[in-house]
Amino acid sequence: MTRAHIIGTGSYAPEKVMTNDDLAKIVETSDEWIFERTGIKQRHVAAEGEVTSDMALQASLRALEMAKCRPEDLDMIIVGTISPDMPMPACAAFLQHKLGAKKAFCFDISAACAGSLFGLSIAAQYVQGGMVKRALVVGVELLTRIIDWEDRNSCVLFGDAAGAMVIGPSDDPTRGILSTHLHTDGAQTDILCIRGGGSKHPTSEETLKAKLHKVSMNGREVYKFAVRSLTDAVNEGLAYNKMTADDVTHVIAHQANIRIIDAVLERLAIPRTKAWLNIDRFGNTSSASLPTTLDEANRAGKLQPGDSIAMMAIGAGMSWGSGVVRW
Repeated sequence: MTRAHIIGTGSYAPEKVMTNDDLAKIVETSDEWIFERTGIKQRHVAAEGEVTSDMALQASLRALEMAKCRPEDLDMIIVGTISPDMPMPACAAFLQHKLGAKKAFCFDISAACAGSLFGLSIAAQYVQGGMVKRALVVGVELLTRIIDWEDRNSCVLFGDAAGAMVIGPSDDPTRGILSTHLHTDGAQTDILCIRGGGSKHPTSEETLKAKLHKVSMNGREVYKFAVRSLTDAVNEGLAYNKMTADDVTHVIAHQANIRIIDAVLERLAIPRTKAWLNIDRFGNTSSASLPTTLDEANRAGKLQPGDSIAMMAIGAGMSWGSGVVRW
C-alpha cells in the first residue's frame, strides 16, 4: 500500500511582535492575567500591506526547499484559512500564482483551526490513490484584522502566521500518514463564529457597528467541547492503529490554549514533555498552528525516522480531528 508522507515542512511569522504588556495598553488586561489563563506571552502581527497569501508563500517556499521540490512539480495546493485575501477567489489561487505552480489545482478549506488537518487528510487520499504525486497543504491566518481589539476575552488569544507541508508518496510502507479521523458537530456553530458578512447578516452599516464581522467566541463552552472531543479523537486514532498512549513519541497539537492542551494530555496519560509547545510565542494562529508547530519540532531535530506522532486540532464548526503519523 502506498502511503502519503510529509516530506517537507515550513513556517513563517511576521516580524512585528505584540507582547501582553503591549496589549495592556489598549485593553484592560495584564501579562499575568493572559499568561495564567492561556499560556500566551506574545503573538505576531502582520505588517501593513501584508496579506494572507504573502505569509502562505513564505512558509510554502521553506517547505518546498526542505522537500527538494520545485513549485512547478506541485499537482495540488490546499489552503486552510478563514482569513483569505478576499472572499473569492480562493487564497490558494493567489498562492499558486505567487509560487508559479501553474499545473497545480487549488482550493481553500474553511474549518478554522482544524483547516490544515482537514487539508492534510484530503491530500493524503489523493497521494495514496495515485492521483497526485506532490501536494502542498498550507494553514495560514491573518487573524489580527478580524478580531475585536476591545474584547479582552478574544483579542488576547490570536496571532498571525503560516505553516506548510509538502506531501508525497512514501518509499517505506511502514512510514507516513497512517490515518486521519475527522468530525464536525454543526449544532455548535454559535460558540465560535463570525456572524457577519454572509447571506444571514450581509454587510451593512448596522452589522459593522455591531461588530458582527469580528470573531465571536464563548470561551467556556469551547474549552469544554475541545477537551472532550480532542481526547476522544486521539484515542480513536490510536485504537485504529492498534496503538496505546505509550506508543506516542510526540504530540503535535493545535496551540489554542495551554489549559486545553494540558487537560487533553492528562486524560490521554501522555506527559507534556512529549508535546511541542509554542503557544507562549505565537498565541493561537488557528489553521497555521498545527503545521507551524510541526515545522518547529522538525527543524529542531526532534522528529526522527520511526517516531510515532499524534496530531490533534479543533476549530469552529465545531470541526475537529486527529492524525497518526509515523515519521
